Amino acid sequence: MILVTGGAGFIGANFVLDWLATTAEPVVNLDLLTYAGNLCNLHSLAGDARHVFVRGDIGDEAHVAALLREHRPRAIVNFAAESHVDRSIRGPAAFIDTNIVGTFKLLEAVRAWWTALPAAPRAAFRFVHVSTDEVYGSLAPTAPGFSETTAYAPNSPYSASKAASDHLVRAYHHTYGLPTLTTHCSNNYGPRQFPEKLIPLMIVNALAGRPLPVYGDGQNVRDWLYVGDHCSAIRVVMAGGCPGETYNIGGDAEMTNVDVVREICTILARTRPGPDYASLVTYVKDRPGHDRRYAIDAAKIRDQLHWSPEETFASGLERTIRWYLANDSWLESVATKDYRKWITLQYAKDVSVR
Repeated sequence: MILVTGGAGFIGANFVLDWLATTAEPVVNLDLLTYAGNLCNLHSLAGDARHVFVRGDIGDEAHVAALLREHRPRAIVNFAAESHVDRSIRGPAAFIDTNIVGTFKLLEAVRAWWTALPAAPRAAFRFVHVSTDEVYGSLAPTAPGFSETTAYAPNSPYSASKAASDHLVRAYHHTYGLPTLTTHCSNNYGPRQFPEKLIPLMIVNALAGRPLPVYGDGQNVRDWLYVGDHCSAIRVVMAGGCPGETYNIGGDAEMTNVDVVREICTILARTRPGPDYASLVTYVKDRPGHDRRYAIDAAKIRDQLHWSPEETFASGLERTIRWYLANDSWLESVATKDYRKWITLQYAKDVSVR
C-alpha cells in the first residue's frame, strides 16, 4: 500500500481517485481537512476497502509514526501543503507551519521508521515530495522554461515555504540516504479545485453573473497542466524516478491570465448560454510581488521516463468546465460563509471594468 498526505485536497484527491481507478493497491489517506480539504472530493470511494481515510496532521510525528508502523507503506506521496499565494501574502504563518515545519516533522517520522526497515523494503521505499514551479521565481518574456537546474528564487511567502521544504527533502536524501523524489509542477487545473484559484473562480463567478476579477493588466503568463496529467506523471516518477532527483512536470500550455478567462467565457457561452460572460471581465489591483511568467521545460521527465501530457489546454479546460457544470452540489459544499468572506476581502477593492 501507499500513504498519501493531503489526499482530500485538489491534486491529492484526484491522485487518490486516479490511483484506485488504475490499480488495486490500497491507499491510506492522511489529511487535516483544513478549508481546502474536502471529503466530498472522495465520496465515490465510500465503502471502498482499498481507501483508508485518516484525519491528521503531517506535523504530528507520533500520529504519523503510528500510521507507518500499522500500515508499512512502500511509498509516500506528500501533497500536504498550504498552496494559495494570495493567502500567503495576507497570512504567511500557516505556510511556515505546514510547508516547512510540517514537512520537517513528516521527514523525521519517516526517517526513523525507514531506518529500522529490513534491507529489501528499505531499498524499495520511495518518498515523493510534490512541489511547484513557483520556487524558481519569475521568467522574462523570452527566457527558456524552468529546468531542474534553474536556481531557486522564490518571490512569495508561499513559494519561499515550498522552497524550504524542497531543501529539507534534498538534505534528507543527501545526509540520511532517504530515497526521495521531488516534482515541480506548473499551474494545475481540473475537477475538484477549490474556487479561490483562477479557473474555478472564473467559472463560479461567471455562472452567477458576478465580475471576473483579473489582476493588473492580465498579461501574467502561466503554463497550465491538467490535474489528471499531473497525477499520471507522479505515478511515473514514483515507479521509475531515480532517488535524489527532481522532475519538472508541465502542460506545454503557456497562456496569459486574461486569455484563460476569455477562453472560459467562450466555452461557457457554448455550453451554458446566458449573460455576455466576456463583459464580466474586471481588472483589479495587482497583488504584491506578482510573478510575471512561469514556464516549464519538461524534457527530463519526457526523455528519461517517457511521460508527456495527454490533454491540450483546450481539451482539459472543456473537461473541467463540464465537470463544474455537472457538480452543483460540490460547489455548494465549498461555498461556505468563510469562503465568500475571503473572496469579498480579496477582490472587493480597486475594481475597474474594461
